[in-house]
Amino acid sequence: MDSLAVLSLLAIAPIALVGVLLAGFRWPAKYAMPVGYVVTVLIAMFVWEMRPGAVAAATVEGVIIAVTLLYIVFGALLLLSTVIASGAMSTIRAGFTSISPDRRIQAIIIGWLFGSFIEGASGFGTPAAVVAPLMLALGFPAMAAVMVGLIIQSTPVSFGAVGTPMIVGVGQGLSGDPGVAAREAELGMTHLEYVAYIASQVSVIHAIAGLLIPLIISVMLTGFFGERRSFAEGLSIWPFAIYSSLAMTVPYVLLAHLAGPEFPSLIGGLVGLALVMFTSSKGFLMPKETFEFGPRSTWEERWMGSLDTDHLDELAHRKMGIVTAWTPYVIIAVLLLATRLIPPLTGALRADNPFVTIPFNNIFNSGISTTWQWLYSPGTVFIITCLITYALHRMDGQQIRETWTVAGKQILGTAVALGFAVPLVRILIRSGADFTESGLASMPVTLAEGAAAVAGANWPLISPWIGALGAFVAGSNTVSNLTFALFQFATGEEIGVAPETVVATQAVGGAGGNPVAIHNIVAASATVGLLGREGDLIRKTALVTFYYCLVAGSVGYFMIYGVGLAGVIHTAVLVAILVGTLWWMLNREKKLPAARTHADA
Repeated sequence: MDSLAVLSLLAIAPIALVGVLLAGFRWPAKYAMPVGYVVTVLIAMFVWEMRPGAVAAATVEGVIIAVTLLYIVFGALLLLSTVIASGAMSTIRAGFTSISPDRRIQAIIIGWLFGSFIEGASGFGTPAAVVAPLMLALGFPAMAAVMVGLIIQSTPVSFGAVGTPMIVGVGQGLSGDPGVAAREAELGMTHLEYVAYIASQVSVIHAIAGLLIPLIISVMLTGFFGERRSFAEGLSIWPFAIYSSLAMTVPYVLLAHLAGPEFPSLIGGLVGLALVMFTSSKGFLMPKETFEFGPRSTWEERWMGSLDTDHLDELAHRKMGIVTAWTPYVIIAVLLLATRLIPPLTGALRADNPFVTIPFNNIFNSGISTTWQWLYSPGTVFIITCLITYALHRMDGQQIRETWTVAGKQILGTAVALGFAVPLVRILIRSGADFTESGLASMPVTLAEGAAAVAGANWPLISPWIGALGAFVAGSNTVSNLTFALFQFATGEEIGVAPETVVATQAVGGAGGNPVAIHNIVAASATVGLLGREGDLIRKTALVTFYYCLVAGSVGYFMIYGVGLAGVIHTAVLVAILVGTLWWMLNREKKLPAARTHADA
């Protein structure tokens, strides 16, 4: 079987199956992912002829990675339990209410700006693990909090973790190839300069796509979770939303062009947060009418997580200064920055010794290896922060025990979904020639090759979708770039266009695919106790991924070819599809009053 079309269909089959089960049939991930895993194993072994030992090793590798993700989720849950039990969250909530009680404003400030800063410092799902629990405790429905936490993992992602998706993903993905070296010589650049050049293009495309992300957050918040289910309520704050977007993206683009890929999200998010917090406190561009969710008793049961935040008002009598209350989040920011930006400390936490970096070498003699740098993990940062907070907030033994009990109970429900989702992903990625008898390219690369064969010169319109596919599968923009950067470069050269621009659209698409990455959704949902609702979330966040790939493809096409008829038609058709889908989803949501409310439960 060597037909590229047939192989491409088989390669996408596990992904399509999981998508249909989650979004179409609304299966919980703990049921959908085991089915997807079995189908992936069968296709890998009987079509790609992946060696049984390699399948087993990739599965073990996936389980190890799942444990590292669960460690981060546990830390986030512990932090949330700690700031609630200490009474800090009551003070934080009052502080945000004093700036603006409007939920749209709070979502943009916390999600878009604070989340961008956290993404710039740490990446790898940390923003959702911080933002979603914080918003839950402020009074957002659990599903709304997770939705916002996932949406913001788009624009800042390409420069997350101090530029890792660009420096490691694109940089290593293109390293050592003769064609890339020839292009660098043609442009008179070193490899690092070439990566920075690609990053500058990435920042421009992101800034254009990201211009509307705060507004999209507002629109989706009011359209899906508002009492009137009104998109107009979200659109009405467009001046504030656009201003908040520019407050982050202007320094973001400038830094990408002037300083390289390390700091656009980190400093852009920090500058935007400081600016918007200050101007908001002065009433600048604040809406005249305040948006609030309906009474909690009217919320649909599917919006609700299992974490209890109803007793926050009972803790309001515990007097705590606003600075003391925010101290845990300041500690997190400082520790993340220190562990990522101070080379001696970074080196010590990532040292090649068994205590710091736990090795899993040559699993089942397959050639597959992985490691766990547990001290460098954001999970450790969260746990250390909690230990410090116990002392700072003078928590007693009973309160401390309660925080660990609550976090431990919540993490158990996530283990099955992640325990199958990540092994599925690792089998897809490891299905290449190194671990098979067929000599075929891996399933994701085969699928990309099939798409390239169909697209031809219109490839720049399609390339972001391949980046999104990589992120959907791997849950990581860095891995998506490592997997597809060289393929995208070669495709760009083959059709005779600037390959660096094609690679840039890959990187942007990879960032745009993060909101629909299955194990990102599972992990983010776990931080607020929202289990079994992955399908509902992916229906919503898919709109953001579609929008992002649409804009990235159109902008990339225009950067390469200018404003041509094909690009205009493509953009118009996809905009129509996106608007139609959004309209259908809103009408469908409005027809679900029969869904049980919290009061009925």
